[in-house]
Amino acid sequence: MEIAFYGAAQTVTGSQHLLTVNGKNILLDCGIYQGKRPDSYARNKSFGFDPAEVDLLILSHAHIDHSGNISNLVKQGLRGS
Repeated sequence: MEIAFYGAAQTVTGSQHLLTVNGKNILLDCGIYQGKRPDSYARNKSFGFDPAEVDLLILSHAHIDHSGNISNLVKQGLRGS
């Protein structure tokens, strides 16, 4: 198992954690980053991984900092479960 932190690392917003288990990519949360407008726009537009390679999305809960960037994830290619 591998885990990579793409959001909420050294901050408390924009939770996104990608786990790779047995060849499957599991994204735990897809939160929106909240901060200064230019920084927020850039962080929320780009992912540090390819959304099309995510096999499964799991939400820990529905707060915006854990779920608010799902629409962007789908727009950029999420087709998993």
